[in-house]
Amino acid sequence: MKIKVLITGGTIDKVYNELTGELVFDQTHIVDMLNRGRSMVQTESKVLFLKDSLEMNDEDRNLILSKCLDCSEDTIVITHGTDTMVETAKLLGSKIKDKTIVLFGAMIPYSVNHSDALFNLGGALSAVQSRENGVYIAMNGQVFDWNNVHKNKDKGLFETQR
Repeated sequence: MKIKVLITGGTIDKVYNELTGELVFDQTHIVDMLNRGRSMVQTESKVLFLKDSLEMNDEDRNLILSKCLDCSEDTIVITHGTDTMVETAKLLGSKIKDKTIVLFGAMIPYSVNHSDALFNLGGALSAVQSRENGVYIAMNGQVFDWNNVHKNKDKGLFETQR
């Protein structure tokens, strides 16, 4: 089983810019993360764009949708910023029924100590191999159905919707 990894940015791929004091995009860290995590899963990565999810628009989401529909793989993992991850999952979940897709991200950039990025990547890779067709979000050691999840911004984690 080969897993397609679509990269869209989000906090997971941000780095600290010493000149401005801001978190910015330089390049993706996904290949390094897969190597560091000693992943033995066959993957093929594709950078679609590197954006903060608050800057994503319908055009960006439709690009993600079209890449998911067009790829030959039935198992897809998508890096995504956490602020609008649920919105993208809802679009994909309403349109795609014959593939297993897992979105994940990080609250702390991979480039920063104590990041949750590797943990969430591992969760996403495991989920995409073990779940039935559908769209999921893997965060905080849990896997959520696309239509029953929200980000609790007060707690800084994802939860089942009530």
